[in-house]
Amino acid sequence: MQKQHRQRGTTLLELAIVGAVAAVIFATVAPSMRGLIETRRLDGAAAELATDIQFVRSEAVARNQPVRVSFQASAGGSCYVLHTGAAAQCVCGATAPAQCSGDAVQIKTVLLPAGERISLVSNAASILFDPLHGTSTPSATLRVLGTQGRAVHHVVNVMGRVRSCSPLATMPGYPSC
Repeated sequence: MQKQHRQRGTTLLELAIVGAVAAVIFATVAPSMRGLIETRRLDGAAAELATDIQFVRSEAVARNQPVRVSFQASAGGSCYVLHTGAAAQCVCGATAPAQCSGDAVQIKTVLLPAGERISLVSNAASILFDPLHGTSTPSATLRVLGTQGRAVHHVVNVMGRVRSCSPLATMPGYPSC
C-alpha cells in the first residue's frame, strides 16, 4: 500500500485567477479613490483659506495696523499671501515664501501647485482688513476649484465675515450656493 501525499502550494492557474480578480477590483476602485483624494485636498485647501481669512482679520486688530491677503495665479499654480503694506509689495515665489519689498512684512504664504489640481480664483486681487473694526475692503468671492467640477466658494463681506458654500452642492458638508 502506498501512501498518497497531498500537494502543498498553489498552481499557476490558481495564481492567474487571483491576479485577474485583483486587477478587476483595482480597476473599479481606482477612479473613485482619485475622486475621494481630490475631494479631501479641495476640502483641506478651502478650510485653510477660510481659517486664514479669519486669522488676517484678527491680526489686523491685534497689530493695530491694516493687514491684507493678496491673491496671485501663474502657470505653476495659485497662491495667496497674508501681509502688511500695499497689495503690490508682496509677490509669491515659485517654491518659497513670498518676496516683499518696501515696508511690507509677509505673515504667511500658501502655494497651491498646479500639479495638485486644486486652484484658487478670486474676483479681487487683494483684500485689506481694517484694524479698528475688522472690516474688509473690497468684498470678494474666493473660489477653490478642483478638476472634476467640485468647488468651494468663500464669500467675504464688508464686515470681514466669511460665508462658505458649494455650487450645486458638489462638496459634502457645504450648503448649496
